[in-house]
Amino acid sequence: MVKVIASSVRKGNVLDVDGKLYVVLTAQNFHPGKGTPVTQVDMRRISDGVKVSERYRTTEQVERAFVEDREHTFLYEDGEGFHFMNPETYDQLVMSTEDIGDLKAYLQEGMAVMLSIHEGLAIAIDLPRHVTLEIVETEPVVKGQTASSSYKPAVLSNGVRTLVPPHIQAGTRVVIATEDGSYVERAKD
Repeated sequence: MVKVIASSVRKGNVLDVDGKLYVVLTAQNFHPGKGTPVTQVDMRRISDGVKVSERYRTTEQVERAFVEDREHTFLYEDGEGFHFMNPETYDQLVMSTEDIGDLKAYLQEGMAVMLSIHEGLAIAIDLPRHVTLEIVETEPVVKGQTASSSYKPAVLSNGVRTLVPPHIQAGTRVVIATEDGSYVERAKD
């Protein structure tokens, strides 16, 4: 653990507060005209997802947990959770469904992801920005509708619903943004 002053805490940092790990969602420094400057930190407890808001004096010491970001390969999902392997050491880690959340829809076997690891446990996952998926269901093309920039609903091979341009048909492979599930472009493969 590294002690840092509260004013240096940034979004994405992992803090150790009373033996529990928290990921920082927002950190703002307030300097009132009169009184002590404070840092307002909104955090999410990693163990159970509870959001907490704390206020520290800017010079107060907080413990920043050492988190290592390592590339891992997604192997498979089973009742135990999602299994990942370090391609260098072949060590395997398991993440629970709760830890992965909505991102599980975009995980594909063999996909390279970044895992944040603290004391041998995977606490956060970062997927590639884009994934290529196939359209399994969409409405047929309506002639004359190409002039406007309208989008039509479609279902991807992972079951996620998204909006695609009218020229995209079922069976077409498309690139999807993992952040929000939006259509990026037609796949070039």
